[in-house]
Amino acid sequence: MAAAAENATERVDQLILLTERLTHLVALGAQAFEARRPQDAAAYVDETGRLANHYRHESARIRGNPALIAGVSLGRRTRLVRATEAFDAVLARQARAVAAAKFVTEGLVRSIAEEIAAQRQKGVSYGPGALPGPTAAATAITLNKRA
Repeated sequence: MAAAAENATERVDQLILLTERLTHLVALGAQAFEARRPQDAAAYVDETGRLANHYRHESARIRGNPALIAGVSLGRRTRLVRATEAFDAVLARQARAVAAAKFVTEGLVRSIAEEIAAQRQKGVSYGPGALPGPTAAATAITLNKRA
């Protein structure tokens, strides 16, 4: 029985460390978006993805079999709950930062498309100094939803 409790304690300790590391990486990514430097967030994508996948697997394993952490002290359980709450808060912060960046980017793309369309229509006039009209019909711009 003592071995099971030690394994449970070790599992919870590892999950706490994993959650704290993942929280830190997601926070760094959110800070990059908030600073309007999304390219800086790219440095954390691979490790964040790897850790998030591991976190997802461990969380699912524990949800499916709560006995895996049954012998853990209340203090450690509380620490895990706090780490998870911090992680949830950072995820919400990152979601807001990414949504804001997406909104700004879409607005810029829309403005550029409108300006291009307006420039294409300006060449139509009559008389000696007339500029030639547009040579091709205006085309739609297709956006990748991942942008």
